[in-house]
Amino acid sequence: MPTGLRAKSSSVKIDFTIKIGGEAGQGLVTMGFLFSKVFARKGLNVFSNQAIQSRIRGGHNCFQIRVSDTRVLAPAASTDILIALDRESSCHLKELKANSIVIFDSTVAPLPSPEALLPLGCILDIPLARIASENGGNKIMSNIAAVAAVLGLLEYDINVLSELIRESFGDKDKAVGEVNVKVAQAGYDFVFKKVKCNKLLSLSGLNGKGKILVSGSEAVALGALAAGCQFISAYPMSPSTGIMTYLASKEDDYHVVVEQAEDEIASINMALGASFAGARSMTASSGGGFALMAEGLSLAGMVETPIVIVVAQRPGPATGLPTRTAQEDLQFVIHAGHGEFPRMVLAPATIEEAFFATARAFNIADNYRAPVIILTDQFIADSYMTVDDIGLKAVSVERNILSDEELKDIKEYKSYKITKSGVPPRALPGNPYCFVTADSDEHDETGRITEDLDLTRPEMVKKRNRKNVGLLREARPPIKYGPKDADNCLIGWGSTYGALKEVIDLLNSESRKQHEKVALFHFSDVWPLNEKHFGFLKKCKFAAVVENNFTGQFAQLIAETTGKIIKSKINKFNGLPFEAEEIVKAYRRLKKNG
Repeated sequence: MPTGLRAKSSSVKIDFTIKIGGEAGQGLVTMGFLFSKVFARKGLNVFSNQAIQSRIRGGHNCFQIRVSDTRVLAPAASTDILIALDRESSCHLKELKANSIVIFDSTVAPLPSPEALLPLGCILDIPLARIASENGGNKIMSNIAAVAAVLGLLEYDINVLSELIRESFGDKDKAVGEVNVKVAQAGYDFVFKKVKCNKLLSLSGLNGKGKILVSGSEAVALGALAAGCQFISAYPMSPSTGIMTYLASKEDDYHVVVEQAEDEIASINMALGASFAGARSMTASSGGGFALMAEGLSLAGMVETPIVIVVAQRPGPATGLPTRTAQEDLQFVIHAGHGEFPRMVLAPATIEEAFFATARAFNIADNYRAPVIILTDQFIADSYMTVDDIGLKAVSVERNILSDEELKDIKEYKSYKITKSGVPPRALPGNPYCFVTADSDEHDETGRITEDLDLTRPEMVKKRNRKNVGLLREARPPIKYGPKDADNCLIGWGSTYGALKEVIDLLNSESRKQHEKVALFHFSDVWPLNEKHFGFLKKCKFAAVVENNFTGQFAQLIAETTGKIIKSKINKFNGLPFEAEEIVKAYRRLKKNG
């Protein structure tokens, strides 16, 4: 957790947070990306996330960048450097520490008595707009001056920022890029040479190996490409849209077809058609869009056609909070679709895991001829983190499709053959050796409609649902983090992992004197759940489930799977992700109250 900034020679680890507050249109995202990329290029670990209001223009937004010399997977509760681009940014003053720094331009966004709220910190009223205009730019470029000013405070290499600016503008807008470089240098010099307050941290001379910066949506899209995805059809719906737009930018490079459908009903049916024809296919939406896909999901179950569906959660019901985060759709995606048919649900714990989970989802879908749902959320989708390597070598492609050579030796191919595993052999339509059928009505092994209620219907139902046995074997156990002999445990799933991992470190550090150890059991495979993976509950004297919803949906699944009711719950449902400190406080309250 953040321990304050440090001088380069200090033994205290680097862990600081920059927060940019302002309105839409003031360049917060540009600034956030520049900060993230600047630090990543010198080998620092970055975790960046955004808080955006659900409106086209106006309203207060913020972009937060956490920087560390060790891997970080979640935002921090406190802010070390605040860049206030509007008056509303004063709401973040309560997040500051005694030695924090506030940067603002009083000619543009005067803050109400910041000195009273930050008595020991450093208040820097920097003429950002004037710096921009005096160096060939305009008021809009004041955000570049602000980024450079922070780098000046940190004594960071300004050349890294200059390189990024030139790369972003390219040769087409080279002249504009050079103006921005000049503005950046002026902002850097203004702070580096003139500001006398405590700069808190020096990153001078830092020169580590560069890291890759990737968002959750990009990680999903890259995982799909690594798995050989050839088709995605989707209707834009935040926070899932980034998957489709990223894949669209790679259409020519990877021969993937991206289709913006007229609605979510069309998108899932298009994806199913492409998959039936043999193309690895997916669709993506949020809860409201997935609600329209329920009939298509059921169709996938009946015709046993593999498909990968990404559901990026946001708070509901209805439109809810479309730019905020939640874990409210778990029970929905598990039970969506009429009738009974198997599906698997994966909820990646980190942005990096989102890449591998997506690639794995395609293999599971093909191997079981069943839908696989990837459950992310706005926090995962829109956040960015650094990774050392994308991990392409670890991805394998398993299609489980009969080749022409294999079809030659099959006397009679049956699209829905009854097998011990429940998975029938799969051939693609248009091959020269057999006829491949599909029907949404109940059918026999060959795919022909049947009304045989005594034999065929019961056998087909049992065959389809026998896949659950294999899917249960596919389900991976939870990640365990913390002491092996801990008798207290926290249970989480999906995107809460980063905050919970820090909670375990904090609690075990603070409880050494009390000899009370706490461990984390975190699930990324959330359906089907294997009762064997909950053996740890027998050893836990105290257990609490942590999730971003009101009703405790994962706790309900645990009770359904194991018969054990976990009464202690830590729930957050205001549209914001968990921070480690608030989980720690909630844990202590639960323990105190017995």
